[in-house]
Amino acid sequence: MNQEEFIRKMPKVELHVHMEGSIRPETLLKLAKRNEVTLPANNLEKLHDWYKFVDFPHFIQIYKAIGSCLRSAEDIELIAREFLQGQADQHILHTEATYTPYSQYKYSGISFEDQLAAINRARKWASETLGVSMTLTLDISRETSEEEGMVVADWAISGLGNGVTSLGLGGPEVGNPPEKFTRVFEKARQAGLHSVPHAGEVAGPESIWGALRSLKAERIGHGVRCLEDPGLVEELRKRQIPLEVSPTSNVCLKLVDSFETHPLPRLLDEGLYVTLNSDDPPMFNTTLTDEYLKSAKAFGFSVDQLKSLVMNALEASFLEKDKKETLKSRVGAEFATAL
Repeated sequence: MNQEEFIRKMPKVELHVHMEGSIRPETLLKLAKRNEVTLPANNLEKLHDWYKFVDFPHFIQIYKAIGSCLRSAEDIELIAREFLQGQADQHILHTEATYTPYSQYKYSGISFEDQLAAINRARKWASETLGVSMTLTLDISRETSEEEGMVVADWAISGLGNGVTSLGLGGPEVGNPPEKFTRVFEKARQAGLHSVPHAGEVAGPESIWGALRSLKAERIGHGVRCLEDPGLVEELRKRQIPLEVSPTSNVCLKLVDSFETHPLPRLLDEGLYVTLNSDDPPMFNTTLTDEYLKSAKAFGFSVDQLKSLVMNALEASFLEKDKKETLKSRVGAEFATAL
């Protein structure tokens, strides 16, 4: 078996992927027709072209279009089911998906209880039918107020033990430092939620320091700009804080010039804890499988290095101990089969 076949068949775990950002153009068109929403393109070919990443404002435009097409709990269940089917098709056995409930509440008035119930119906179906699992990181957009952040924290607390494991922080980093949400994350952590903010993507090391110090981050979404600060690299290495690295996303957002020049190998050489992820796959024209394929080709990763990245994600997951041990056994068996 060649390496490409191995990568396609091997078991995977993903920690950084946005559920709304994973909606495929086909699904968006279906939702738009169902809910009588006018999109910038009215057929699949044109919609695929529009979906291709151009710049950050265009990226936000797509996100808003997605939000406008989600009008009911049934719509949310549909995107969750299709997302989980896509993960299963890639042999992604466990996913910790980021979901932004306040946006859907704001756009369409769907209560958080109804949103979570819809996603949990999809989770139950995926577990029973596809044999894959998913938990949720509820995301706060940095642009919102502390008060709105508290609402999301309360929702996340109410969902703890019912699919929700953690609180995230996303959206534009510049001008919205982590410190703004210190009290929000403190409340969430006191209730038992994990802390997984985005940091060190568009903003530099100071954003990661803020996430560590103010939000007590247990994992960092992206974090690639840590390399600009040797002291921060040492801190992350010493504490083995997992970085949720998404190379194609970084290329699209022009953090790096090309996949081949991405600092992924340097992050590993520095002894940092690295996981591989897809972020917003259809928008960036990628998948988690593609991220592994491109990494293997660009950096010459061996089978052992690829397996190590998968195991890093598994170990860094927030699965309960018994479920993590069960998943480890399954991953080990499936790696043997893939070889």
